[in-house]
Amino acid sequence: MNVGHSSVSALALDESEKPSEKYLGPNWYASVMGTGIVATAGASLPFDVPGLKTFCLFVWILAAGMLVGLLVATFRNWTGSPSLARSYGRDVLMSNFYGAPPMAFMTVGAGALLAARSLLGLRVAVDLDWILWVLGTVGGLVTAILIPFRLFTEIEVRPDAAFGGWLMPVVPPMVSASTGALLIPYVSSLQGRSTLLYACYALFGMSFMAAVIIITMIWSRLAHFGSSHTARVPTLWIVLGPLGQSITAVGLLATQAHLAVAAPIASAMGVFAILFGVPVWGFAMLWSALALALTVRTMRKGMPFSLSWWSFTFPVGVTVTGTIQLALHTGVPLFRWASAVGYVALVIAWSVVFVKTMNATKGGVLLRPPAPGSTTPVASKDIYPPLRSRA
Repeated sequence: MNVGHSSVSALALDESEKPSEKYLGPNWYASVMGTGIVATAGASLPFDVPGLKTFCLFVWILAAGMLVGLLVATFRNWTGSPSLARSYGRDVLMSNFYGAPPMAFMTVGAGALLAARSLLGLRVAVDLDWILWVLGTVGGLVTAILIPFRLFTEIEVRPDAAFGGWLMPVVPPMVSASTGALLIPYVSSLQGRSTLLYACYALFGMSFMAAVIIITMIWSRLAHFGSSHTARVPTLWIVLGPLGQSITAVGLLATQAHLAVAAPIASAMGVFAILFGVPVWGFAMLWSALALALTVRTMRKGMPFSLSWWSFTFPVGVTVTGTIQLALHTGVPLFRWASAVGYVALVIAWSVVFVKTMNATKGGVLLRPPAPGSTTPVASKDIYPPLRSRA
């Protein structure tokens, strides 16, 4: 089936379904990810800020409520408008965002342990985290295999098609690696702890290698074709997701390694957290500058609001958690203060996007299907004329 240039609006619905049905794609779960990371990152900061724990607890409750609400709405969407719901998976852009629900599960689960333990109690927080981690990990493995497989075998794409959304299906295993590290202390047996530790490293490698390939393709697309000058531009920030999450994962795994493996191996994992984390953090800062410049450039030309703006939140948040891990493992004050600055930027971005999402949802804008005839954005450059020869 060739769906390379199709849009959801072009897919036929059953006659029994009303055209006014709400458009509720999997990209909505990015709002849960972006809200939940505000809570988990804030709870992990190496600073004692008055009121921060209460704020993180409030944000976690909000994220958990959003997750429950979206699950109910998704169920109603699938039962009430099955053809419309199935069409998300056949859309060349939307299908990538099926990686968002698994990451939303695990973000809320990690927040239960880090930000909501005082409310839930340790036992309930751990059990809830386990449930959401298993659901997210299984779902993430499915998307990491199925979505790229469909891309390789069914979906026709243009040479300029690579964008940040291609990372969404392959990043969940990296989230599993970092959030799974938090659960290692709550496994009773040594064999169980070591199994979970090595499984998390395997999940880390699975996601990181795929992400490196896709990031290279995105860089190549930008170099050869330019950016799209549309609401797809915020997805460039998704690149920070696997970068920041990978630093977070190796840092958290190194912290828990002494509970699962022999001291020499645990020590080596601690060294790896620094030798891997610092260079990747450097590239994350480079990409942040490039993404910021491209975003500002597009905003000046008029960048419409869409759910893609949530790309300004979760990827930035995991870059903050990665910076926190570097601060803990290196003891360098630079990383401590960088994490604080990053968290302030995260909270500002989240506040803006959250308010805009609420306003757009009330107006019904975000619940409408794409306009008929809409197509995949085309990348382009502002080409300067060649210099004339002075000969």
